[in-house]
Parts: sequence; C-alpha cells; structure tokens
Amino acid sequence: MFSGVKIRGFLIEETALKLDTLVGDIEDAVSSTVKRTLRREPSTKSSEEMRSVAIRTLKLTEETLRLVAKTHPQWTRLVSAVDHRVDRALAILRPQAIADHRSLLTSLGWPPPLSTLNSLGPESKWSTDAQSPLFTMKGDLKQQYCDSFLALCSLQELQRQRKSRQLEGQNREIALHQPLWAIEELVNPISVASQRHFSKWVDKPEYIFALVYKVTRDYVDSMDELLQPLVDEAMLSGYSCREEWISAMVTSLSTYLAKEIFPMYVSQLEEESTSEKHLQARISWLHLIDQMMAFDKRVQSLASHSGILLSLQEDAKLEKLSSFSVFIDRPDWLDLWADIELTDAFDKLKPEIENERSWSIDVRGVAVLSAQEDNKSPAIASAFHQRFSAVIDRCQSLPSIELRSRFLKLAGAPIIHRFLGCLLFRCQEAEGLTALTDNDALMKVAKSVNAARCFESILKEWCEDIFFLEMGLNQDTSTDGNDFGSEESSGNGILYEEIKRLEEFRTGWVEKLSTVVLRGFDVCCRDYLKNKKQWQEKGEEGWMVSQTFVGALDYLQGKMSILEEGLNRVDFVGVWRSLAPGLDKLIFNGILMTNAKFSDGGVERLSNDLSVLFGVFGAWCLRPEGFFPKLSEGLKLLKMGKKQLQNCLAGGEIWLKENGIRHLTAAECEKIAKNRI
Repeated sequence: MFSGVKIRGFLIEETALKLDTLVGDIEDAVSSTVKRTLRREPSTKSSEEMRSVAIRTLKLTEETLRLVAKTHPQWTRLVSAVDHRVDRALAILRPQAIADHRSLLTSLGWPPPLSTLNSLGPESKWSTDAQSPLFTMKGDLKQQYCDSFLALCSLQELQRQRKSRQLEGQNREIALHQPLWAIEELVNPISVASQRHFSKWVDKPEYIFALVYKVTRDYVDSMDELLQPLVDEAMLSGYSCREEWISAMVTSLSTYLAKEIFPMYVSQLEEESTSEKHLQARISWLHLIDQMMAFDKRVQSLASHSGILLSLQEDAKLEKLSSFSVFIDRPDWLDLWADIELTDAFDKLKPEIENERSWSIDVRGVAVLSAQEDNKSPAIASAFHQRFSAVIDRCQSLPSIELRSRFLKLAGAPIIHRFLGCLLFRCQEAEGLTALTDNDALMKVAKSVNAARCFESILKEWCEDIFFLEMGLNQDTSTDGNDFGSEESSGNGILYEEIKRLEEFRTGWVEKLSTVVLRGFDVCCRDYLKNKKQWQEKGEEGWMVSQTFVGALDYLQGKMSILEEGLNRVDFVGVWRSLAPGLDKLIFNGILMTNAKFSDGGVERLSNDLSVLFGVFGAWCLRPEGFFPKLSEGLKLLKMGKKQLQNCLAGGEIWLKENGIRHLTAAECEKIAKNRI
C-alpha cells in the first residue's frame, strides 16, 4: 500500500513538472511576441515564428491535459491550475494575433473598393470590380498572410479542443461550432465600408441586397481555392470557408437590417398618419420581405455549390444563411409582419368574395386546381388557395420551425377561418330565405360544400409533407398538460383544427341537404301514407306504381338530380346514403307500423312501389334494397305464407335471425304478421 501511494505521488509530481515546463514555454513565447510588437525591437525570430512556437506548445499542453483528465479524473486541481495559466496566455496571444492579422489585411488593400451604382434608374448596372486582393498578393506578403491565417485557425481549433474537454458530458455542439475567426476578419471591414452605401439606400433596399450579394459572389471563389486548404491544414474540422464567408456576409446584413432598416419601417407603421401613408408603409414592408426572400435564395444557391444541402432538419445552418434570422430575437416584428400579410391577403380577396361569378363553378380566366375540378368547386376556392399558398411561400423563408409555426398560425390560419365564414354565411343566407326548398338555394349550398371539400382535400394533402409535419410535431411537444389534444392533433399536423372545422361544416350541411329532401318527400307522400285502404285493393289498371306515390317519386328524382349535378361525387354519396335510412324509417312507420291490412293485391302493390323507389337509388349502387333494411325485411314478411308467419310468431328472435330478419324486432314482426289478411 505504501509503495502504491509513493508511486502515485511520484506520477503527480512528474506530470505537474512537465505541465509547468510547457506552460512556462508558452508564457515565454507569448511574452517575447508582445515585447517585440510593443518595442519594435529587432529579433532573430519573427513574431510569426514565436507565435507558432506558442501554438505548438499549447497543443502539446492540451494533449497532456486531455490525457490527465481521462486517466486521472481526480487530479482536478492540477488541471484547473494549468487551465488558468493557459487562459491568461491565450487572453494575450489571440488579441495580438488578430491585431497582426488586421494590420496585414490593411497592407494587402483589404477591404477592396466596393462596387457602386452608375445610376439609380431602373436600368442601373453595377460597375466592373477590381480583382480580389487575395488573388493578387505575391511573395513574402502572401506567405505572411497564409501564416497569419493558419495561426488564427490553429488557435481556434485549440480553443475548440479545450472547450470540448471542459464541457465533456454536456451539449457541446453550440459552444464548439463558432464562426471562423479569420473569415470574420475579412467580413468586418467590408461590412463597415458597405454601411456608408446602405445609409443612402434606406428607401431602396433592393440596392442593399444587390451590393451584399455581389460582394459575396465575387470573392467566394477565393475562399474555396486559397483559404480552404489552410483551414484543412490547421485540421479545423467541420468548417467550409465558402459557407463561413457567405454566412458571415448574411449575418452582417441581418445585423444592419435589425439595427437600421426594420426599426425605421416599424416606426412608419406606428406613426399616426393618413391611411394612404399607412398603406405605403405596408407596401414598403412587403417589398422589403420580397427582397429578403430573393436574396436568401441566391446566397443559398451559392452555398449549395460547395455541396452544402440545406434541409428543414438543419435549422441552425439555415439561420446562418438567412436574412430572416432578424425575426429570431424579435417575435414582435414577426407578429407585425404576419398582420401585414394577412391584411394584404384579405384586401386581395375582398373583390373576389363580393363577385358573385367567383362562386360559380366555371369561371373563365381563373386558374382551376385539379382538386377544384374534381370537387366541382367554385372559383372562390382557387382564390383563397392562392392567397394561402402565398403565405406558405413566405413561411418557408423563415429559418426555424418555431418561427414558421407561429407565422402560419398568425397569417395562414385566419385565411381558412375567413373562407369558412364566407361559406357559412352563404349557406345560412340560402337557408334563411327559402328553407332550402328552392333549387337555386340547394345549388348555393352544394357549391359551398364543394368549396369546403376542395380546400379540405388540399390541406390534408399538404399536411402529409415534411414541412407541415415538423411544425405539427413541434406544436405537439410545446403543448403543456394536454396529452389528448396533442395526440389527436398530430394526425393532421399544425392545421388539424382548421381541417376539422371544414370537415364539420361539410358533413353538417350534407346532412341538412338530405334532411331537406326527406322533408319534401314526406310532404309529397302524405296522402299516399294516409290511404290505408289501398293495401286491400289491387293496383290501378295500367299503372306500375300507385298514383299518389308518383308525385313523391318525381320530387325525389328531381331533387337528387339537382344535387347530383351540383355536388361533388363524395359528398353526393353522403347525401343519398343519409337520405335512404330516413326514407326507410318514414315509409316503414307510415305504412307497415300502422293498422293497415294487407291483401295479396296490396302486398303486390307495395312491392311495385318499393321497386320503383329502390330503382331511384339503383343509379348509384348495385343493391339499393340493402339501404332500406326495414322496408325490405317487412316486405319479405308480407310475402311469406301463413304457415311461415305462424312460425315467425312462435319462433321469436332465433327464427328471425335464421331467416335473415335482422333489422326488425320481434314486436315489429308480430305487428306486420297480424296485418296480413
């Protein structure tokens, strides 16, 4: 035991001595570099060489510390003491390296002269640029720049390794991946120089975006060809100079937008002024958004040339390459933008809503959706779809799922609510004027149902896309204390509530249409149902169907023909399938459940009448009598012989089931049997 303790003590002492020597070398190298810079004393070793020595020693120290932390985690005080001394050295070394790098960039002529506009007219063009100073540098100057760039990259990689060790066991991704220091030093002076131009173009943001894009594009090749090999040499893994250059330029632009442009636009909107000025402020805001969208597409296309593929799962990367990242820290601006987009959409929809021709199925000059054509939907559905699609396009520009979800709920969902409100108003108006007895009123409701079906099918199709699914999942995980709601809503994603409301509207009014037809049929066949004597008589000569039943059948065929023509196929099926049970119950209770007595002739007469009724529904199904179970089974009982009927009365429910009577109770069968004469 004593020897083991002695060995451990010797190891600690040896490791501490080794680390002390390494840190001492680091401090000497850093001190020598600073003295030479401050006093400008001649030295046999250049500042770059001394810095290189310090960096190599720092790497060796970090490797030793990593080994100690892994093999002897209990030596925390030793590691902490060394880290403290290394941090002090780095606090001197990094600023000095950056200062030397900036000085070198100035001697290279960086930043280069920025392009300017020859004129501010619509045909204005950019002047020709000078060649990149990074490509024109030669000899010792080029070597000095490469050494300085490599030193910054090496320092950053060293910093990453230290953070990785210190944050072991924690979520390290955000802390470890920081912007490339050397690229930031290229972008910062360009950003300062650009802002002198930006201040003149506050009212013409397209020039701001054009300048930033042109500078980004013109120098992106030098990032790939000259600087990327240096990053690779420094073993700074996970960094693309092209991406870092583009993201740094986009970040500088976003910072300017957040500090200068958006506050001015917000103040214009908040000022108490005339409606005309307020409208102009909204137009300016939307124009700015258009420019941001166009700019982001262009710079993201530049980034993709290096093989970087942006996807919805890579929100962190997308934030770096999107000017819309200004909204991440300002959700109030996002809310304001959503309100402007919504107001603009409603303004454009207003004339369409008020134009009665927009509610007809065939309107020339209006784009017809495939879903609209299949569902016989009026043109107004296409108008609302276009406005909602425009909101989706805007929404897709946002760099995070949370922002997209918030924007869609604020600017997209109310468009669906307005659409549903318009449909409901037209249906209630038609119902209030004629109680839907008029054919025009029926068609008005049918078109509204078709429009709801069209929009509902489009939304359901969209909600299968990953774009909507991710927003729906994000919404579910952010729901607190409502497990049932989140489980249910995940079926159709973020637009579940809107789809549900459209579905409820549609099914509700389909039910009303079938109820209206049933009610009218009831009125037309009252005399037919009241005439109980006819079932003891033979059918009228020359007539296949009872004369008093003809009017009701004619009404039924007429209304169903109108609905078949006006309604989409799916909802028309819902109408007749809902109507058939109602007719079945109405006629069954009105004839078979009364005290009417049936002779053989009466049974034949009823059979003929029902055959014609079933024939009406035979146009839409192969076996229509299956949708009239009570009438079919009641007629079956009436056609039975006396012995079978007696067995029916004696056998009870078991006999009924064995003979295919499944929808009538024993009491109902007994009543029908007793009425047979």
